[in-house]
Amino acid sequence: MLRSAMGLFLFLSLTLAHAACPDKTAEQAKPELDAWRKQLNEWNRVYRAGGRSPVDDDIYDQLLQRYESLRACFPGLASKSEQRGNAGAIRAAVAQTGLGKLADVDAVAEWMRVRDKDDLWVQPKADGVALTLLYIDGELQSATSRGDGVHGSDWTQQIRRMPTVPTRLRQAPARVVLQGELIWRFPGHRQADKGGVGARSKVAGALAREALDSDTAARIGLFVWDWPDGPDDMQARLDGLVAMGFGDSVALTQRVHAPQDVARWREHWYRTELPFSTDGIVIRQGRRPPASTWAATPPAWAAAWKYPPAKVVATVTGVDFRHGRSGRMDAVLQLEPIALGDRTVRRVLLGSLSRWKALDVRPGDQVAVALAGLTIPRFDGVVLRAPQRVDVSMPPSRPDDALACWEPMPGCEKQFLARLVWLSGKKGLMIDGMGEHNWRMLIDAGLIRGVLDWISLTPSQLRAVSGVGPTRASAWSAAFKQAKQRDFATWLRSLGMPPAGAIGLSDWKAGAAMTEQAWQQHPGVGPARARKLKAFFEHPQVQSLAKQLHEAGVDGF
Repeated sequence: MLRSAMGLFLFLSLTLAHAACPDKTAEQAKPELDAWRKQLNEWNRVYRAGGRSPVDDDIYDQLLQRYESLRACFPGLASKSEQRGNAGAIRAAVAQTGLGKLADVDAVAEWMRVRDKDDLWVQPKADGVALTLLYIDGELQSATSRGDGVHGSDWTQQIRRMPTVPTRLRQAPARVVLQGELIWRFPGHRQADKGGVGARSKVAGALAREALDSDTAARIGLFVWDWPDGPDDMQARLDGLVAMGFGDSVALTQRVHAPQDVARWREHWYRTELPFSTDGIVIRQGRRPPASTWAATPPAWAAAWKYPPAKVVATVTGVDFRHGRSGRMDAVLQLEPIALGDRTVRRVLLGSLSRWKALDVRPGDQVAVALAGLTIPRFDGVVLRAPQRVDVSMPPSRPDDALACWEPMPGCEKQFLARLVWLSGKKGLMIDGMGEHNWRMLIDAGLIRGVLDWISLTPSQLRAVSGVGPTRASAWSAAFKQAKQRDFATWLRSLGMPPAGAIGLSDWKAGAAMTEQAWQQHPGVGPARARKLKAFFEHPQVQSLAKQLHEAGVDGF
């Protein structure tokens, strides 16, 4: 179940207090506020109707935060978005309070500073669907969804079909109210490796069905995170929960004394195996007010410290177009800086020109960005389009040509630069210190008019370039000499020879002598690839480069 707006209260209050208002008029802000509110309300209605989230929780929370931040800058322009939870007809035995969010370890330290250091506890924050269970004389009487925190839906019949939720407690007081999370069971789940895996939606979808089948019911587990009407002392509550049969939940409640303890458990549960998905940790004060006084607002005695979001909402500030070495034009989105993992992201590759045209991403749009392989920013879709569409000017297009632009002629500047970047990169000659900026310096200085002109550059020529001192010139010269020693296969790949499977060519003459039919005799080379290989070896400029490398004494040429 997606978290309600109430669960964001503390996080929003901390954020809004420091957020700078945008440089725009009320007239400019109103269409944006209207569009955001409309989208949030639509997501809320879909969720209430079907129990499934139409958007990731992280994305919903972030868009809600942005909406509330902008709304605070223009009071009176827009109202709050609709509540996420469905109130339902059943009043819960105890209110579900929700949780405020702490941004980092410093916020955790501040939260802990005014509390009893000997009565603080931490648990994983289960990523599932919250509910309240009521037992009378040990027998399950009702199971109520979280709803709006006070009123929810009656889930008693669905819960009775779940073997992991006891219908009878052992060694229980006459009246027991438990609060917890219905979780999708993922034995051996590592949050850092696998993320949320849609756990919340799986549980919510199962509960929304008219009939819950036995196989699905068996996949749902219960994590009890509180006994609201239990003993005042936390350890006594934990001992009581163990006696009632909830030892697995109790094992994931740990005492902490310092922010470093909290951070350590948070990191541990993020990376270790757990039987369910989590999205952070919860810090609890052992002693708290009586359950009869609880309200559907974040309490002072518990708070959450969530894991970094797997996806982040970013505002597009511009669209750039770049040519690759093959002549293909790609769209790159410029973004307002966002924190993603442990890095700041300012741009993300969208993809081909045709993909950009299909998605029609423009400045002002809100997009989702994720990390691919934990390192590379990845465009993950459009979250919300700007109500006012901004025109984007594209450079003139031309057919892709992998054998064009070996010189920086007019119209070829970007593709030529891309060739150099590829040639010097990790998949090419691995020339230390040479990236796009430094290649551009040499081009602007007039020292490079062809893709191999760098081979013959001397340290004195390099020192003449503005911004290049003796040390850098010597380092570049040494890197160029080292590149000349790369093997023949690496040189072919650096020059852009089409992939040819496991074919091992001994020298340039062997490749130039191959016919299309001969290429096709090798695994993985079909007619189209064979034509490209033949065209590569026959291209006049490529042949000229081979001659230049022969004269430079490069092996194989």
